[in-house]
Amino acid sequence: MEFQQLIEQRRSVSNFIQDVSITEADLKPIFDDVKYAPSAFNLQHTNYIAVLDETKKEQVREAAYGQYKVHSASAVIIVTGNRYAYKATAALNEGMRDLGVINDCELENIVKENAEFYESRGEQFMKEEAIRNASLSAMLFMLAAKNRGWDTCPMIGFDQEKVRELLQIPANEEIVLMMTIGKEKVESRGLRGYRKPVNEFVEFI
Repeated sequence: MEFQQLIEQRRSVSNFIQDVSITEADLKPIFDDVKYAPSAFNLQHTNYIAVLDETKKEQVREAAYGQYKVHSASAVIIVTGNRYAYKATAALNEGMRDLGVINDCELENIVKENAEFYESRGEQFMKEEAIRNASLSAMLFMLAAKNRGWDTCPMIGFDQEKVRELLQIPANEEIVLMMTIGKEKVESRGLRGYRKPVNEFVEFI
């Protein structure tokens, strides 16, 4: 899909066609696109839980206050961000060392610099970074899904602690948002909401 068409056709879908299945094979190409999302220091903070099982999806629906779109969606995607992603710096860069792009000393420096950067700024900053980076990734997921013929809706209306308990999400993972994915029931679509013109949200100086 052409990029302009893609961004114009992506909608936050409130109603999906029921009983449209989505499989791991459908989702993996989307996640293959998503892996190219930007992240600070290439730490790739974001993790996803794709809930495909109908029983589990209905349990997620309960945690989302019974919202119908969770029921009608083909799957529910939980997006999390690792507050301590910087601790994986060595593992993420060992391949570069093995290829000779960086040496052992440079790898040690990268590990040290990343640790100092995050630890000196504290837990609140780490939380904000997890949310910031996971949000970038989630936006790319929605575009990648639309590009492959799937519709999505980002959601914040759910009980985070119930979702954490249900899906056994570790404490270091910040739950950033929930996304439903499926095929839109187009006949129930409303008009697109008002969008501000550029001069109302951009200041050129």
